[in-house]
Formats: sequence, C-alpha cells, structure tokens
Amino acid sequence: MHVSFHHVAVLLNEVLAALQPQSGGRFLDGTLGGGGHASAILAATQPTGLLLGIDADPAALAAAQARFVAAGVAPERFILHHGSFAQLAQIVQQHGFAQLDGIMLDLGVSSHQLDTPARGFSFTSDGPLDMRLDPTRGPTAADLVNGLDEIALADLIYRYGEERGSRRIARQLVTQRKRAPLTSTAELASLVARTLGRGGRERIHPATRTFQALRIAVNGELEQLEAVLPQAVDLLRPGGRLAVISFHSLEDRIVKHFFRAVSGYGGNANPHPPQVCIITKKPLVATPEETAQNPRARSAKLRVVERITE
Repeated sequence: MHVSFHHVAVLLNEVLAALQPQSGGRFLDGTLGGGGHASAILAATQPTGLLLGIDADPAALAAAQARFVAAGVAPERFILHHGSFAQLAQIVQQHGFAQLDGIMLDLGVSSHQLDTPARGFSFTSDGPLDMRLDPTRGPTAADLVNGLDEIALADLIYRYGEERGSRRIARQLVTQRKRAPLTSTAELASLVARTLGRGGRERIHPATRTFQALRIAVNGELEQLEAVLPQAVDLLRPGGRLAVISFHSLEDRIVKHFFRAVSGYGGNANPHPPQVCIITKKPLVATPEETAQNPRARSAKLRVVERITE
C-alpha cells in the first residue's frame, strides 16, 4: 500500500547535533510523524542502531514504515508502536527498550495532518470538525463545540488558545448550535471571523487560536506532555539526551519549567535532586533559510537536556 504523507522535519540539523546519534545507539521518537527525524537518526546509527517510534496516527506509522523500507533500513533496526507517548514507560517496557541514548519529541501537528481536509485540523479548506491525532478513538472537536456549555467552551478557548475574545466566541457558538449543530471547519472559522472581525495588526486568521484550543483539548496535548516528560528523563541512560520541539508558548512553558525543576535550578528552593543538566540555555530556533523553505518552522523551539549520573 502506498501512503502519501508529506511532512518536513523541523530543526533536523539541530536535533541531530543535540542527540549526537552514534552507531549502535538506542533511540526513541515519541512523535514519529512521517519519520523525518527518525530516518536521519537511523542513518546516523548504522549499522546496528535501534529506534522505537511511537505515534497516535496510524497513517503516520504506515508512512514512516514505507520510508524506512524505501531507504533500505533493516526491519530488525526499528519497532513501530501505535499509541500515546503519555504511556512511554509502559511502551518501552513492552518492547524491552530501556537505557536509551536519546529521546525525541516533536510536538504539535504534522504538515500532512494540517493539509488533509478530512482530518479537520485546518480552516484553509473545508472538512469535518474532527481534529483527533488518533482518529480511532475519543471525542471530536464537533463533540466539544456542540456539547460543552457556554462557560466551559469560553474557558477552553481562553486557556488553550489564549484567545481574549473567548466569551464572545462561546456565546455565538451556543446561539448557532441551537439552530443546527456545527459540523465543518469552514463553518466554525466563518463564525469566529464574524464574531471577532479582522484586527488591523493581526497577521493570523481570527480563528487560529480557537482551532488551536480545540485541537489541544481534543487530544489532551498539555496533559500528555506533562505525563511524558518525567518518564522520558527516567528512561535515559546517564549521558543520554532528551530533545523537545514545541510550537506554542503553552507547550514551551511546560517544557522549560520541567527542565528547570529536574536540573536543580532554583537551588535549595527546588525539592528535586538534579537529574539532568540543561544543554540549551535558550531554545534553539530555525534559521532564516529554514523558515524561508518551511514557514511552519518559524514558531518551533528546541530545548535539550542531558541525563546526569545519579
């Protein structure tokens, strides 16, 4: 089966420099996507390096597998697992994959998912209000938009989208759904745009923050991120590294605060004994050349820590 899955790996050179993959290393990609980062790691760890790839999206796993096979990677060098990285420790134990040299997490949504109208992530073309990273389970964005009460909707849009017009949007959503349920991305985007109007200085579409909020809520993205980070640090061998790419301030804040906590930042006020040292004092961002080629890289931030000896 041929799988079309387009996704450009963001900050690829920076990730490779951070993880320092060597021949024979054991690496984990918790957000496999189309396999861009993972392919480069497998190439750098030839001939005996191993990789465990996890993704919530079955289409991503199929695409990554096709990519590895096409590149001639021996099948015994990679394991692919359909699931959530929030269960990282359990998945690693299941596959006997402890003492990792490096772990990679590329948060957010892939280009393929954004560009596939049927997945409902984007308002650039009409599609169903879905937004599930794992289309096999869980409530959709339509379920939230049509099922939550006005206060809960406003809170969700404000908390996860940092949208100042959240109360007005929630009020309009509730008014609209009394006539008929909202089922399409174009319908939702149009309603938000009419509610907010187009601000003179805003470069982004008025519905951007609302769509972000619904996607984060549908997939429990922040809760899953908070769950995975301590597991990832525990699974690294001494000297092993964890690299996390985030795409908005909510994610980046969680990563930054966690890395500070487990590095002993804050001295005696920090109850955690240091488990890691921070490699990136400030997050790494894409070069102008990369953002020119891939505009979606402009909001990417890479933070890296290294596990220290107990």
